[in-house]
Amino acid sequence: MIDIIKKHSPISLTGEQVDIMQAVYNRLVEKNRVLNLTAITNPVEVAELHFIDSLYPVSTGLVKGNVLDVGSGGGFPGIPVAVATGNNVTCLDATRKKLDFIEETADFLSLDNIRVLCGRAEELALKNEYREKYDTVLSRGVAKLNVLCEWCLPYVKPGGYFIAMKGSNAVEEANQARNAIKLLGGEMVEIIQYKLELTGHDHALVIIRKTTNTPVTFPRRNSLIMKKPL
Repeated sequence: MIDIIKKHSPISLTGEQVDIMQAVYNRLVEKNRVLNLTAITNPVEVAELHFIDSLYPVSTGLVKGNVLDVGSGGGFPGIPVAVATGNNVTCLDATRKKLDFIEETADFLSLDNIRVLCGRAEELALKNEYREKYDTVLSRGVAKLNVLCEWCLPYVKPGGYFIAMKGSNAVEEANQARNAIKLLGGEMVEIIQYKLELTGHDHALVIIRKTTNTPVTFPRRNSLIMKKPL
């Protein structure tokens, strides 16, 4: 794990940061025996698809201030981003057991810059304490981009960034999401495509800048978001 991350990370990491990621990996493997945190169990795949891939948003230089990871699952990209940057990172997920793992891991490793938030993204985004309170919002492949934008852009402060971590269909999804991005107060900046060397996966970062406040009518109920994407 350590050697793989050191060799293939898109950013420079200290020895201490890599050691922490190894400790996170050890806890992930142990907990995954009783809780379905990840379907990926091969050590090389875990190293690249969870840890290394999570660091690509950091390589843009746009991950700043208060960070929100929407749909964090077992803590990716949230935990590696928190370790690598030192920024305050909030991991949002609707499954309490997964957030318990993140919280317990953060406590065990004394990572006091990681917080958790339990609930549905489209519901919490309507609350004043979370709406447009984050400088950077990250999300990794949990839905098509036009849906993901309605879940995520309401959390981003004007001037901040939403970075969607997508696969090989990123350009197509971005074209389909242009209307959603504009309606929600965003502006497409660029799409950064890259290949993960060990697994051969083609991934991409869709960079969206928040230019104006999201209208109060968004996000809509999730049933409507899924039925009639923007």
